[in-house]
Amino acid sequence: MTIVTLLVSATQLAGILVTVTVAANAFSFSRYRKKNLLPLRSPIDESADILASFNVDAEGEDEFFFGLATAPAHVEDRLNDAWLQFAEDEPRKKSYKEVLEPADALMGAAAGDGGSQQAPLPSNEVNKTKKKRKPVKLSIEAMIRGFQKYIEVDEGEEVLGENEEVHHKVTAWHNVPHPEERLRFWSGPDIELKLAKDTGVSVFRLGIDWSRIMPAEPVNGLKETVNFAALERYKWIINRVRSYGMKVMLTLFHHSLPAWAGEYGGWKLEKTIDYFMDFTRLVVDSVSDIVDYWVTFNEPHVFCMLTYCAGTWPGGNPDMLEVATSALPTGVYNQAMHWMAIAHSKAYDYIHAKSTSTKSKVGVAHHVSFMRPYGLFDVAAVTLANTLTTFPYVDSISDRLDFMGINYYGQEVVCGPGLKLVEADEYSESGRGVYPDGLFRVLHQFHERYKHLNLPFIITENGVSDETDLIRRPYLIEHLLAVYAAMITGVPVIGYLFWTISDNWEWADGYGPKFGLVAVDRANNLARIPRPSYHLFTKVVTTGKVTREDRARAWSELQLAAKQKKTRPFYRAVNKHGLMYAGGLDEPTQRPYIQRDWRFGHYQMEGLQDPLSRLSRCILRPFSIIKKREPQKDDAELVVQPLQFSI
Repeated sequence: MTIVTLLVSATQLAGILVTVTVAANAFSFSRYRKKNLLPLRSPIDESADILASFNVDAEGEDEFFFGLATAPAHVEDRLNDAWLQFAEDEPRKKSYKEVLEPADALMGAAAGDGGSQQAPLPSNEVNKTKKKRKPVKLSIEAMIRGFQKYIEVDEGEEVLGENEEVHHKVTAWHNVPHPEERLRFWSGPDIELKLAKDTGVSVFRLGIDWSRIMPAEPVNGLKETVNFAALERYKWIINRVRSYGMKVMLTLFHHSLPAWAGEYGGWKLEKTIDYFMDFTRLVVDSVSDIVDYWVTFNEPHVFCMLTYCAGTWPGGNPDMLEVATSALPTGVYNQAMHWMAIAHSKAYDYIHAKSTSTKSKVGVAHHVSFMRPYGLFDVAAVTLANTLTTFPYVDSISDRLDFMGINYYGQEVVCGPGLKLVEADEYSESGRGVYPDGLFRVLHQFHERYKHLNLPFIITENGVSDETDLIRRPYLIEHLLAVYAAMITGVPVIGYLFWTISDNWEWADGYGPKFGLVAVDRANNLARIPRPSYHLFTKVVTTGKVTREDRARAWSELQLAAKQKKTRPFYRAVNKHGLMYAGGLDEPTQRPYIQRDWRFGHYQMEGLQDPLSRLSRCILRPFSIIKKREPQKDDAELVVQPLQFSI
């Protein structure tokens, strides 16, 4: 009888614990939904012929500019930087069995443009093995919370083959012609600059590579280590930008830690601040009078997570203790972010002290992705990722910003330990969910938090990897509508820079995902082929307007491809549970276009998709009094004609 009583009591206790857990998660989701997932009503009159009108000809506070963005590691030839050394490293042979792990939620928050994660090992080489202990390829959250772990492998479980293939650190790099040449921007910048000028943009964003200026650690002073010829070459390139009639936005640190700094620990150590300031002073003293906008750091939390927490970028190599404690207040992540915040503040002060123009503005380019939970128990993971990545760095430097740069590419759906590929959603080639509403939401979140500082916002990066160019055109239109909607509802956005001009090297994804308005034929002397999106962008920039006709044309062409069940490249592997693996592929798979309406103001957010939430909706649906929102219809009278271009 006593045993029965104990079993009943244990069952009751378990029931109470389950009820409390479900109730707590439901409450957390309710708060999260109210703050982030309520239906978005577009303030744009979609019946008007002109949907958005940017003041590209205005001056002063009402000025708005368009620009194009790039970075040294993506485009410069003759550059022996840490990324080139990383890509050319001897590939690791698969001398042990290794299991692929899905990309983690926190890793997703850190993945700047979708090309930021380490590539997985090839998944086609599988065999069977007896039970044995083997290392697991950890997701970033597991790395942050504990030591590397081992699991038991049962006989019959599929694992990767042994000693059959090698694993390159950068995918889609060794299988393309002359990958080290990138886009030859160093030896011949005029090709990219002319392409940029011909779109009509007024701002060109580029960077200066730290390791090119300081190729060795200046332990004995700067005279012996500084490459003054390279500094002069950069000055010539910047003047070349200005000769094309474009203002200059210059990035000092675009994931460009020199290899010599990575050897001693880089941003984990305070002395890197001094070295960075040596570099900053050299650059500022040389070009301060010809630079209009300064970006001290590009996506600092992305760099710290992928370098020092995950160890999947050059210069990291964290040990197990660093991994285990990385997310603690005294861990390597917060430590590195702290030193980078101090470096920004010092650079900000120096730039303003030396600048000959009062119009020179200094800011950062901060990456933000819109994250949402897939199931009821995923809210905590979303909250953790947002807590670590969204506001802390900006908070620490907010008193030394002239503008806030936002890099936005799309959304991530968090499911359990990884990122869910939602079949009904559209994705970029690099696994980033297309969600223009997220940019509107992000701008309002940041404006609400920092409006007391009267900071203007600049979209320092926005773009999509899409070789077919069918997604890119509506992507461009819808994100510009999101920006415009934010502006007319009170957010002071003064500029928009598209990423990028030509297809280039995208970090650990190599030359796989295609982000360019212009295609590059690497087998034909890097010949450039402007895509239709290049001409669409040119039209928007030169007129300053987004029209209903342009929107309808771009959207109808994409939907036609979806109805015809056409496919396009996709550089992410997905497991049987729909979770994306953390990394790219040497060769893409094919994914169909999606018919879902993801246009700005049209995206209808699903409810939670875990089994418990689905069951709850089925039970409560008959009692619901909330009417489903009717999708807005396109103007049936609008006749879409092919857009004519003259070249």
